Amino acid sequence: KPSFAVAQAKTAALQMAEDARNSIRYAIDLFEQYDEEQAKKVAELESTVDHYEDEIGTYLMKIGNAELSDEDSQSVSLILHCIGDFERISDHAVNIKESADELHAKGLSFSVYAKAELRVLTAAVTKIVETAFSVFDEQDITKASEIEALEELIDELTKEMKRRHINRLRSGECTIEMGFIL
Repeated sequence: KPSFAVAQAKTAALQMAEDARNSIRYAIDLFEQYDEEQAKKVAELESTVDHYEDEIGTYLMKIGNAELSDEDSQSVSLILHCIGDFERISDHAVNIKESADELHAKGLSFSVYAKAELRVLTAAVTKIVETAFSVFDEQDITKASEIEALEELIDELTKEMKRRHINRLRSGECTIEMGFIL
């Protein structure tokens, strides 16, 4: 039955979203307390999320050939769109993990100011991921507007962090290398 198949795909996509959400959480936590097992978990989750994207995408393309109700057709489109976003979140988690790996391997740490800025930014990133998960899980489109506002906030925070890093660099409080990681 197509409706059952769509429901199964959504269940799998929810697990994929949960794995992507955990991946970004674990990666962010590596900046506060580096843990090799947690770093490995980020890489493992990224691999799992990639697998989900391939399998769910293939499954939904097969379902798409069946006669679907308008509601199921809309759900298939939403799931296909979202699984790409979830996969991208796990890719970003790996990038964050790699920065934490570099900090750890080189024995570097951020300045007190950079750490504070990073906490604000990661709180906003965590909030946007949580909101996106909630929008998908509850299919509450009204919450989707929160994502756009958070995205703008994250863009502004990132610009401000770069500006402040340049100021710390000029005053000798920071190094270029830390800026690349930041």
